[in-house]
Amino acid sequence: MTDTFRGSCLCGAIRYEIESRPKAPSHCHCSQCRKSHGAAFASYGSVPRADLHLIQGSERITSYRSSESVLRQFCGHCGSTLFWSRSQGDHADWISIALGTLDTPFTSDKQQHVEVTSKAPWYEIQDQWPQSR
Repeated sequence: MTDTFRGSCLCGAIRYEIESRPKAPSHCHCSQCRKSHGAAFASYGSVPRADLHLIQGSERITSYRSSESVLRQFCGHCGSTLFWSRSQGDHADWISIALGTLDTPFTSDKQQHVEVTSKAPWYEIQDQWPQSR
């Protein structure tokens, strides 16, 4: 049986459903994710691109290419960060979901902090999750 999760942006204009449990929950501390979220880090989980279904508001999605291979997507009305994906490479068939936009409860026993060398100087990581770079 497949897990189904629903999510939406802040204003509710965009609604989506994912047909699998988000994998590799990560808290990214890179400067792009911090700026995109306006927070110390951004939390994402990834699913196969085919498992993401936009239920409502696809015309409201605005895209921003933050690098040659990365596309970030957000609500053009309220500005909520929703997804990011790679257009090339090993994971081009996956999409990362901003976990804060999930409306269905989600928990994970395995998480990680990534890009910690870029973390905000005013934030101290105090949990037990593994840290990289």
